[in-house]
Amino acid sequence: MENNNIQGIHHITAIAGNAQRNYDFYTRVLGLRMVKRTVNFDDPGTYHFYYGNENGVPGTILTFFPWEGIVNGRAGTGMATEIGYSVPAGSLEFWAGRFKEHKVKHGTVEERLGERYLSFEDPDGLKFDLIVSKYADDRMAWTTPEVAAGAATKGFHSVTLTLHSIKPTATILTDIFGYELKEQEGNRFRFVTNVLPTASVVDLVEEPKGVRGLSGAGTNHHVAFRVHDEAVQMEFREKILKKGLHITPKINRDYFYSLYFREPGGVLFELATDNPGFTVDEPLAELGTGLKLPLQYQGMRAEIEKALPPLHF
Repeated sequence: MENNNIQGIHHITAIAGNAQRNYDFYTRVLGLRMVKRTVNFDDPGTYHFYYGNENGVPGTILTFFPWEGIVNGRAGTGMATEIGYSVPAGSLEFWAGRFKEHKVKHGTVEERLGERYLSFEDPDGLKFDLIVSKYADDRMAWTTPEVAAGAATKGFHSVTLTLHSIKPTATILTDIFGYELKEQEGNRFRFVTNVLPTASVVDLVEEPKGVRGLSGAGTNHHVAFRVHDEAVQMEFREKILKKGLHITPKINRDYFYSLYFREPGGVLFELATDNPGFTVDEPLAELGTGLKLPLQYQGMRAEIEKALPPLHF
């Protein structure tokens, strides 16, 4: 792994409605581990959930802001519209049966760009694909009594961005992030980084007449790309500034450091570091079991716990 490059997807953050429903679906139905339970930095009366594999390796982390009672959004142009999870060969039939059992909206097994996949939606309508990846994936999946290693998700395969025109966004991916256009099928253009084989794919779907997306429950908030550390992160900040784009200063998110900018197609991008990781305030065996508060809110624990919706594990 080359430390001075973008190393694929770090995490993806989406918006949910009900916190309990979100927790139940991702930990029980999909079989992910909750690796961190904290609050929104800008709205401490709202949870911020992190799901991933055992230790929350970048490239496995799906996070949610569950805003109680928020109206549903609309997936569309200028937005990340699909999340692709890598699953083992032979597991799609298991998942189709499991989704049927749990009344999860899903499609049929299909093939795209030489890979078999199964589409489904979470309870808020967020769109996913389970993909049998043609790229090597030796990541250790988190397993549960109902979702064994032969079927469990390994982490991200890809993220799909839907755009009126792909060219401005593609330029960011190729000229700054080091991705290459590898394949095309119809209006889907596949960009891949060769730095590592997992969480390495960004698909751009071009819809010139597409309807603009509307933020709300069931939509993606932003896509975070992975950098090794803060030094590399600041090098990329300079490159983005030279492109004439606005980018934030470095922000401490407790488990990584972040920069945010909106790419020309309208999608909010983040650059997030590997360090310090999720064990900075909880031992590995206890990840996700306690409510962790950012430093500025630690003196308000009683008020925050009272304001947050009750959550039953």
